[in-house]
Amino acid sequence: MKVNRSEIIKVAGYLGAGLVLAGIGRYLIHSIWSKWEISMVSVGAALLVLSIAFNYKEIAARFQSRSGKLGANTLILSAAVIAIFAVANFLGFRHHKRIDLTTQKFYSLSDQTKKIVSGLNKDVKIIKFDQADNQGLKDQMSEYQYLSKHLTFEVVDPQTKPEIARQYQITKMGELVVASSERTERPEGSSEQEIVNAILKVTRDTLKTVCFVEGHGERATSGNEAEGMSGAEGLIKKENYNTKTVTLGSGTQVPADCSVLVVAGPKQPLLQPETAMIGKYLDAGGKAMLLLDPDTDPQLDEVLKAWKIDVGNNTVIDVSAAGQMMGGGPFAPLVLSYGSHPITKDFGRTMTIFPLARSVKPGDNGTSILMTSEASWGESELKAGAQPEFTEGKDVKGPVSLGVAANKTIGDKEARLVVIGDSDFVTNRVLGFQRDKDLFLNSINWLAQDEDLISIRPKGPMNRRVDLSGSQQNLLWMLIVVLIPLSVLGAGFYIWWKRR
Repeated sequence: MKVNRSEIIKVAGYLGAGLVLAGIGRYLIHSIWSKWEISMVSVGAALLVLSIAFNYKEIAARFQSRSGKLGANTLILSAAVIAIFAVANFLGFRHHKRIDLTTQKFYSLSDQTKKIVSGLNKDVKIIKFDQADNQGLKDQMSEYQYLSKHLTFEVVDPQTKPEIARQYQITKMGELVVASSERTERPEGSSEQEIVNAILKVTRDTLKTVCFVEGHGERATSGNEAEGMSGAEGLIKKENYNTKTVTLGSGTQVPADCSVLVVAGPKQPLLQPETAMIGKYLDAGGKAMLLLDPDTDPQLDEVLKAWKIDVGNNTVIDVSAAGQMMGGGPFAPLVLSYGSHPITKDFGRTMTIFPLARSVKPGDNGTSILMTSEASWGESELKAGAQPEFTEGKDVKGPVSLGVAANKTIGDKEARLVVIGDSDFVTNRVLGFQRDKDLFLNSINWLAQDEDLISIRPKGPMNRRVDLSGSQQNLLWMLIVVLIPLSVLGAGFYIWWKRR
């Protein structure tokens, strides 16, 4: 039998192409260039090149024909499309970028998470002990791993790897462990806030303490009622701080373990020795937050004078369109303008609200961080039942400063003070409004010298449920079940009638 060399070379070409595709296919499945993949691609490429070389004239002649040119164009176009997808995939791998189109950026990591994870200088392990392959958690963790090489994540089946389960004292399926060095945390859930809090706890060397002064009618940190501060205290603890209440009158100085001292809305005056304690605490490099409501006199003039901070004897009125639109009324000034300071640097044009506030002006070493609109003023004389009106030369003309952040160096230490003319914004009733929560927590972070925690916190999902009345439900049912189908059928019948 006569052997046709041309046919053998063609078969070798087809075989070579098949080997190349098979080798690439194995690599895509196993993600490893083993000797088998390399051999298949190498031999296949060699056979393909050999076949093209021996059939060069025949191939060139075919390409000269009309069908050949069309085939070549199709081949080139296909190769170009494949190349574009390959380059896009490569760029996507090297330059990770996701676009979150949800209103609340629910699927994007918060600024706080990005700062904490990207700033890790210790190795952190996140381990999910489960048999199921939780793809959602894997996707979430890939975002964290992209931010830092110090963070690793794995899913461990405690039945196949009991030694690891024993190491972390796992007692049930589904536990999540965050570990760094010898420290471990077991967050109850896998939300962004819970995981970040666990990372903070295992990587921070010491826990700082925020002390709340009591004994003068201050806001109760344990109060769950609308005017209490239980929500604010809970948020502070989630930021990895200890909290406690202190009675200054029972001692001779501010407790030494107080990293930050908070005086939140005292209704009764502090005693002179207590005011002196706060002044001495600040002079020693302490950090304090004073939230002072209008129509109160906490007798803190001595401290404020030392810092050249002027707390006005007034009530700020806001008649701006934005304030009225938010339903706060003229006695709840709305802030959209913020000073250049770490506490408010990421606030942009977002809002904070302060029901019943007084003016607070900074001294030489302070910065005004909260400014009301021009359609506001500090009313110095409110009359019951009368409409408040601005009085030139008597009232403070807007924009009005509502808050001040100040710092000064004392020896080798730095004292810091935040004064805001309102305490309502930290209550359970108001804290959830826009940036009020971030303002309070960022102030605590700045005072505690934890600038790496200053950020915009994770948001919860918006409630987009639509509640319909009975009549609205009936109308919707008529529209979807009756009117729309009848309209479609009617249009179809009309077209059929015209064409018959």
